Amino acid sequence: MGIVAISTNDAENYPDDAPDKLKLMAKELDFKFPLCYDESQAVAKAYTAACTPDFFLFDGDRALVYRGQLDDSRPGNSAPVNGKDLREAIEAVLSDRPAIIEQKPSIGCNIKSGTHR
Repeated sequence: MGIVAISTNDAENYPDDAPDKLKLMAKELDFKFPLCYDESQAVAKAYTAACTPDFFLFDGDRALVYRGQLDDSRPGNSAPVNGKDLREAIEAVLSDRPAIIEQKPSIGCNIKSGTHR
């Protein structure tokens, strides 16, 4: 099993999302997985990613088994950030069980596109 994070926001118009800033963030947060940058936004478009973050989980056959939210936390609500929904889906895949049936869509900022895209 592996994890890959992909940032697709337009760095020209949103410099805080530029690869150099992402590299610093990944180092500060001690990411144990690669953080890639999708400059053309081709990957986001291919997966129809709608917001950040948008989570996709694939099984050993590379079939999409979960697409949805991390958990019920939202800015301004009191729900804990615990990754409950995504964790349950990962545990199901690792146990050869179907991922959860009710998959709630991610809610976050829309993907930032440049005018040249």
